[in-house]
Amino acid sequence: MSDHLSTESYKGVRDFYPSDWARLTAAFATIRRTLESYGYEEYNASPLERSELYESKGNEEIIREQTYSFEDRGGRKVTIRTEMTPTLARMVAGKRRELVFPLRWYSIPNVFRYERPQRGRLREHYQLNIDLLGLPEGASDAEAITLAYRLLKAFNASDSDFAIRINSRALLNAACRAAGLSDEEAAREYWRLMDRKAKMKPEEFEAARKEFSADPLSIIENESDPIVAEEKRKLEALIETLKSRGIPNASFDVEIVRGFDYYTGMVFEVFDTDPVNPRSLMGGGRYDGLVSLFGGDPIPAVGFAMGDVTFMDFLETHSLVPDIQTAPQVYLGTPTPDTLEAAESFADTLRDQGVRAFVNLTTKSLGDQIKDADRRGIPLFVAYGADEKTGASVRVKVLATGKEETLEKSVVASFINGQ
Repeated sequence: MSDHLSTESYKGVRDFYPSDWARLTAAFATIRRTLESYGYEEYNASPLERSELYESKGNEEIIREQTYSFEDRGGRKVTIRTEMTPTLARMVAGKRRELVFPLRWYSIPNVFRYERPQRGRLREHYQLNIDLLGLPEGASDAEAITLAYRLLKAFNASDSDFAIRINSRALLNAACRAAGLSDEEAAREYWRLMDRKAKMKPEEFEAARKEFSADPLSIIENESDPIVAEEKRKLEALIETLKSRGIPNASFDVEIVRGFDYYTGMVFEVFDTDPVNPRSLMGGGRYDGLVSLFGGDPIPAVGFAMGDVTFMDFLETHSLVPDIQTAPQVYLGTPTPDTLEAAESFADTLRDQGVRAFVNLTTKSLGDQIKDADRRGIPLFVAYGADEKTGASVRVKVLATGKEETLEKSVVASFINGQ
């Protein structure tokens, strides 16, 4: 048996080597620019939360089967966050008298769930969270969905690449009451069944559906109850508002439920339309009662979340991943150790002008340094020897072609940045 530690990461999580991390952070940068152009501010918090925060108003399956929970040395029950919305609610409740509403906040934390790793779903991922707090349903719901649309458009996605499907928990609850499912738990079980429909075989779903004594779906379809009809009209008005804003791919879908119990109004999900990657990319809705769990009056809120795994799968499926260059732009070779200090000084001059410069610190020959630059994917090479140390110019070699340019030191940075 080997005494060596395994180089494998924990199951269901990822290591990000520089090129991987660069792609992800570039995507995050585009997301941040888009959201901040709408006035959203970034926040963050610790991944450790008291377990009762999730037990109070969450998804039972996630709490029972998917949390990483433990008891700390002080006997306190702790859970590593599975999502950010409960943390957001706690933070807002803690300083509600000091905050200026409405709040437009976002975060990109990593979250953790113990579940079976599969395509688009891991045990740890980064999750974009976008929330608008302090405004009632209506314009704020439209803004949330508009942001979801604009985020994908910021990556040059076409309208045909994704579909926005909208429903309402208020509509679903009204249909349950009209159908005679007045017991809150019975209604909750019905909509949990709807939420699982996509994961079930058709015959399995129909058999489970027949176990209920009523059929809320038919009431929604026929609009046979006045409250149901009114809630459905609200959704139709929302979709019309979105169309007027140039969003053509939003539609009503009664099967969109969302798993968390804290949703109170509009809910939505955005789906990839490519059959290669038919997954939900993001989703959310209105959760007007969550902040009041910490005391005080309810604060109306709407928001949504998007995981980085499914999002990057979407970008790859549609060839939308940004082309990111992570390697240094130029390699400064040092023929002899006594030119190192001068090479470092010249590199600092280039760096001050935005160039990513790599300086050789080894005793390798210039030939080996050129090979080293090539292996690292650095496209340009400058041998910084005695002549370059005292002279006004350097020779810049393009490694892909072998071509050399003799340039005044003052224009080297602009030459490199123009490549």
